[in-house]
Amino acid sequence: MIDAMREARVRGWSLVGLAFCVMMMAVALGLEHLGGLEPCPLCIFQRVAVIAAGVVFAVAALHDPKGRLGGALYGLLSLGAVGTGIGLAWRHLWLQSLPADEVPSCGPGLDYMMEVLPLQQVVSMVLNASGECAEISARFLGLSLPGWTLIGFAMLAVVPLGLLWRACRSRTGYRWSEDAPQD
Repeated sequence: MIDAMREARVRGWSLVGLAFCVMMMAVALGLEHLGGLEPCPLCIFQRVAVIAAGVVFAVAALHDPKGRLGGALYGLLSLGAVGTGIGLAWRHLWLQSLPADEVPSCGPGLDYMMEVLPLQQVVSMVLNASGECAEISARFLGLSLPGWTLIGFAMLAVVPLGLLWRACRSRTGYRWSEDAPQD
């Protein structure tokens, strides 16, 4: 497996990341449309982070840069999206861990805020929490959905880290073994 990771091109890493993003969105949409679970504002922001990472992976797979700089750039961009998702999921878990008397009151719905307020103020209000984000609507194996989302983002982080690792390790003319292809 280590040899496969060493030889994987940016396209290979990116297709794995894109497939994982598609799977995460399929689960989220399945829970919403088949399971009847309405996403809270933080859930929606986490979906945006998944989609952003997926877009970066799709562009990276299409471009498939051969040099170190391209792989590093796509690694950093996708790591930014995945890191944002990790932060959002962590914040969501923190809200769910608050005692009932410390949970912030529910504010207006995200649709209403998007229509009336500037985007910066909407983001600020969502990150400062809403009571609906503190509700635990479902558990699986003892973890709430934001817990599973955090695990998903942590697993997804392997891809941009792999892209960065590959970019840092690749050198012109350097081979891991005699029969390994060069960049």
